[in-house]
Amino acid sequence: MNLGTDRNPVKRVTTFQKLERLIIKHPKKLLILVLLLTAYYFCLPKQLFNAPHATVVESRSGKLLGALIAEDGQWRFPVVDSIPHRFETCILNFEDAHFYLHPGFNPVSISKAFIANILAGKTVRGGSTLTQQVIRLSRNHQKRSYWEKVKELVLATRLELRYSKKDILKLYASHAPFGGNVVGLEVAAWRYFGMHPSQLSWAEAATLAVLPNAPSLIYPGKNQIKLRNKRNKLLQKLLENHHIDSTTYQLALLEELPKKPFPLPDTAPHLVQYLAKKSKGKRILTPLDEKLQININAIVNRHYNSLKQNQVYNAAVLVMDVKSRKVLSYVGNTPTDKEHEKDVDMVQANRSTGSVLKPLLYTAMMDAGELLPNMLIPDVPTQIAGYTPENFNESYSGAIEADKALAKSLNIPAVRLLQSYGLEKFRDQLDLFNLRGLNRPADHYGLTLILGGAETNLWDLCKTYASLASTVNHFNETSSEYFNKEFSEPVLTLDSVVDFGAKSTVKTIFDAASIFLTLETMKKVNRPEGSESWEFFDSSKQIAWKTGTSFGNKDAWAIGVTKDHVVGVWTGNADGEGRPNATGLTSAAPILFDVFDVLPRSTWFQKPEDEFVDIKVCSESGYLATQICPITVVSIPKKQNYVKACTYHQLVHLNPQRQFRVNSSCADLSETMSESWFVLPPLMEFYYKKGHPTYKALPPFLDNCKETNTSVMEFIYPRNGSRITLPKNFEGKKNELIVKLAHSKPETPVYWYLDEKFIGETINFHEKGLIPQPGNHRITVVDALGNEVVVTITLE
Repeated sequence: MNLGTDRNPVKRVTTFQKLERLIIKHPKKLLILVLLLTAYYFCLPKQLFNAPHATVVESRSGKLLGALIAEDGQWRFPVVDSIPHRFETCILNFEDAHFYLHPGFNPVSISKAFIANILAGKTVRGGSTLTQQVIRLSRNHQKRSYWEKVKELVLATRLELRYSKKDILKLYASHAPFGGNVVGLEVAAWRYFGMHPSQLSWAEAATLAVLPNAPSLIYPGKNQIKLRNKRNKLLQKLLENHHIDSTTYQLALLEELPKKPFPLPDTAPHLVQYLAKKSKGKRILTPLDEKLQININAIVNRHYNSLKQNQVYNAAVLVMDVKSRKVLSYVGNTPTDKEHEKDVDMVQANRSTGSVLKPLLYTAMMDAGELLPNMLIPDVPTQIAGYTPENFNESYSGAIEADKALAKSLNIPAVRLLQSYGLEKFRDQLDLFNLRGLNRPADHYGLTLILGGAETNLWDLCKTYASLASTVNHFNETSSEYFNKEFSEPVLTLDSVVDFGAKSTVKTIFDAASIFLTLETMKKVNRPEGSESWEFFDSSKQIAWKTGTSFGNKDAWAIGVTKDHVVGVWTGNADGEGRPNATGLTSAAPILFDVFDVLPRSTWFQKPEDEFVDIKVCSESGYLATQICPITVVSIPKKQNYVKACTYHQLVHLNPQRQFRVNSSCADLSETMSESWFVLPPLMEFYYKKGHPTYKALPPFLDNCKETNTSVMEFIYPRNGSRITLPKNFEGKKNELIVKLAHSKPETPVYWYLDEKFIGETINFHEKGLIPQPGNHRITVVDALGNEVVVTITLE
């Protein structure tokens, strides 16, 4: 027999029978009971409080960086995460000593209050628990009545079933009134004592504990005696209940009451405004380092005092962690005034890029196999389809290595490289970086794209350079792999993690070797005045950095990159006014290096060896080596290379004394000396030899030799096909058209012709002033050796 499974079947049947009889006999009563229970269950709203909250922004350590007032004009922070022990002790002793014991209401307190109020004929005592006060606060302080009291009591018991005691206490502390437009413990602690609630002393906690009961007492200069008496009475109770000792009590009595409200922390005001656009009314824990933010604020303030002497009133700084993409510091503007747009967030404002896109072009061309670091790039007067770029220093070097052109931020080489690489191709690649503000087609920008013809912002530039640095780091940290989501957005919330995507052997945009070489080149930039000897100090930091200055000195940029950090700086005027001498080097770079001085020191990037290959190049021109070039071995990105072989070296034949060139027309070549000679075109040579005293021009031919077709002359200005408008002087007369010529042998006489008419001769300095009539003209130059060059121009 299985007696264990059904020991008392009669009793169980009887129970069911009783229930069945109850349902049959009293169906209405049961229905009413069910309805009452249902009503009780749903009587409490899902969302107890609907009032808007302030936007609260905190650092990664939980320190308050700033806040934006709630839409209803109240300083009401989101619900606190915890209640400090001192305030909890004070509020329970003052308002609800049996809080942890009652079910939402206290019958004893209610009875005492009822009797006292009846005897007094008016309300002299309240019997509400903290739970009931939470209900009253959520119901917007409905008019007091016994019926309202009953509602509060019912809702309070329901609240106790939904929330824990700690959560109810948090709700109270977050929504209790503390005087004026201050709502909640956290705001009250900041406004009245200038600190976080966890830092409050016993006296301060007691002061805030008595305020919700009579919030009008806090008004500065009023009711100080009443407020002090309330506070001291609570402190006395804390002493009697052994929460504090006599020494603490005596010291607490000596503490002053708040005199006037403190301003809330305003460490990152523009960041607060930026975050409020997407997360209004929320508590946002950011990755910002509060100490770093304070330091950089001080740096910006110090430089602002200097910049405004030149009527430059605005600046912005952004600091990012390369590995996590987290924003460590966000300074949107200087402490200027409203007249100078102090509220404009210049981290997000689109401004002319100046030269800060040049490293991207340099990287793109190396990645495409179209550029080598030491390749010579022409740096001569240039006119392309009517566009005439100029170097910032308005000088020319003739020819310069690509890496030096980037380090010196020369404009003409950059424009020539962009034309060679392809404007459309580069413009399309920039879309991969998601640079806001750069939203026009290539033909809108033209070749000015590389010199500041486009706009973007500090936020997007920093994320771009952080992604470049991270590409190299990840390649070295993995098994020579890339992440397919490397170019990601910066992180502004502490709990966010960047998803770099899946690993792949395929590059994301640029390969690690090309980026590494670009960073190496950016490291060679000369530091600003006063920092020239930085590299001789052991504590110096290796930084890849680039400056930029927009047309008219309206924007000054500086971007710095290390293995661990990216720092971006912009200075200028938010209203677009340019100022003399406001350049990236003089205005933005000093701030950049001051910021790096307060950042931890970083090691330099590890070379991504797997992405490099050694090749032979010409040591003088940087192009691929030929049999007649002096050779050097360099490491370049491992890919198909489209760089041409060196054309700047010629094999020349010299007489035995090596004084003159000869050829088969005047000498037996078997008796000549053959030598490889580095030769630049006349225009490049004209400027190049000024800065390179060791450059040797080709020796002349012997008198009885017939010269080859080697070009010895080239127009500096104007270029062939130019359309020219002559400006007028103050007297209303047209200025002269100054034509210039470069000759490999300046001492050679040169004869000038305008439309076949002889107009003069020059020696050594080959320039002529002309005033042609409007229309098409032909300018011809013939030297004493019979060499001839011609350009045609249109005068408008």
